[in-house]
Amino acid sequence: MPRLSEVIAELDALWPPERAESWDAVGTVCGDPDAEVTRVLFAVDPVQEIADEAVALGADLIVTHHPLYLRGTTTVAAGHFKGRVVHTLIKHDVALHVAHTNADTADPGVSDALAGALGLRVTGPLVPENGLGRICELDHPETLADFAARAAKRLPATAQGIRVAGDPGMLLRRVAVSGGSGDSLFGAVRAAGVDAFLTADLRHHPVSEATQAASSSGPLGLVDAAHWATEWPWCEQAAAQLDTISDRHGWDLRVHVSKTVTDPWSSHHTSPGAPN
Repeated sequence: MPRLSEVIAELDALWPPERAESWDAVGTVCGDPDAEVTRVLFAVDPVQEIADEAVALGADLIVTHHPLYLRGTTTVAAGHFKGRVVHTLIKHDVALHVAHTNADTADPGVSDALAGALGLRVTGPLVPENGLGRICELDHPETLADFAARAAKRLPATAQGIRVAGDPGMLLRRVAVSGGSGDSLFGAVRAAGVDAFLTADLRHHPVSEATQAASSSGPLGLVDAAHWATEWPWCEQAAAQLDTISDRHGWDLRVHVSKTVTDPWSSHHTSPGAPN
């Protein structure tokens, strides 16, 4: 069985920590470098449900996309929910490793996994300077409504579902995708000249401005999926990458992907609303 330090070295080769944004917190959060690793669990969020799942599974290592301590901390006391995660992991000899923005810009990375889940053909990065996002082509033109239905069918179900801005009947041939929050990329999207953009966490003002700009420069469809749903496919991609590494080294690792939905939204309601 490999030691944790050997597994981490391979993960860092897949997602070099130096490719992470300066504000990010990636790398190993806890774990003994000399401990043996036999079972690994991939998940999006390092929350208590995932820690408990790892313990029940007998995992020695959790790899998550989101950091546990993005803005640092002065305590890991178990009275705080993040400290409780740390206590659970250390008590049961479970290491935690994070690949966040370094996995976003990797090749293949988070957006490649998203494109793959949607059945899209990647033609290049959306932002060539850092490799963020992907420009993709559809095998056959389809309407914005059909593309949104494709996303609803192929991405994990969440309370939010899929939101759409633009003419449902507009035909799409080239689209951009970016896992996670993507409304800071509208400039790159417009420069790429795609027909639609699928991402998450789209806010009112950027969407309003993007749709108004599109009305004068050409139509742009927007598809807003849940943050967790757009990043979960990376877990399957990353697990497959580690499986390949394990086979190459003869490690016989048991690699799992958590199916636990850690999207924070729990329900969705629609109503006629109050009169204007």
